[in-house]
Parts: sequence; structure tokens; C-alpha cells
Amino acid sequence: MSTYTPKASEIERAWHVVDAEGLILGRLATEVASVLRGKHKPTFTPHLDTGDHVIIINADKVVLTGAKAEDKKVYDHSGFPGGLRTRSYGDFLADKPEEAVRRTISGMIPKNRLGRQMLTKLKVYRGSEHPHEAQAPQTMTIEHARARKA
Repeated sequence: MSTYTPKASEIERAWHVVDAEGLILGRLATEVASVLRGKHKPTFTPHLDTGDHVIIINADKVVLTGAKAEDKKVYDHSGFPGGLRTRSYGDFLADKPEEAVRRTISGMIPKNRLGRQMLTKLKVYRGSEHPHEAQAPQTMTIEHARARKA
């Protein structure tokens, strides 16, 4: 018996919408990365992109737990000597919430050509509006990522 490998024509891609309002950033990112890779499907193959498209709305309302907003840092380097720029994750999330969510998810995807191809299926929007209604996306719920009310 041989191992089943899906052909490119057999891969079916669905569209999912995730409302990030009140969700914890890291827990949201792990679930979305799993769907982008296709790990939720029985036809998952590590060397093929079998994942689905994911649309994240309300990225500006995502939550960081604990003191991560002040303690966790975002590092960017210009490539020149002394070009390291550091800022807190809370400031980064306030300025560019779409990029903060995308960057967190990209850290959980393979760092190769296949991973870059998977990230093209991720769409992140600051508000609740998105231009992908024609794809008839399904709503994806992530219950264990809800932030507790303090």
C-alpha cells in the first residue's frame, strides 16, 4: 500500500472569516496558522500547500494578556550598522494592527517558499468590513482564544 498524496487538482480550498474582537493574539495565531497550512484536513501533506484562505476582521480589537503590551518588544533592522529599531508590542499593535497579526501568524508558518505561498492566503483587516463577500466565506469560531473578563 502506498502513501496517498493529493494532486493539485484535488485540493479544495475554503474561505474562513475570523472575528478577532476580544481574542488573545497568540491563541488566534495558532489556530489560523493551522488552517493556513491545512492541518485540519485529512489530506494534509507537509510538502504541499493544502490549506484554506483565512480573512481576519477587527484586528485592532485583538488582546494581549499580562504585561506583554509593555514587556514584549518588536525588533526591526534596517540592514545597516546600528540600524536596530525596538518598540513595545502594544505600540506596534496600536499603530499597525494588521501587520502585528500578520507577523505573529507568519512566525508560526514554515520559513521557506511554501510558507510564503501559505501567507498569501491570509487577509487581515482593521475593521469589520472586507472585500471578499463574493467568495462566500464561512465563519470560523475560536472559543478557547477568548480573553477572560477581569
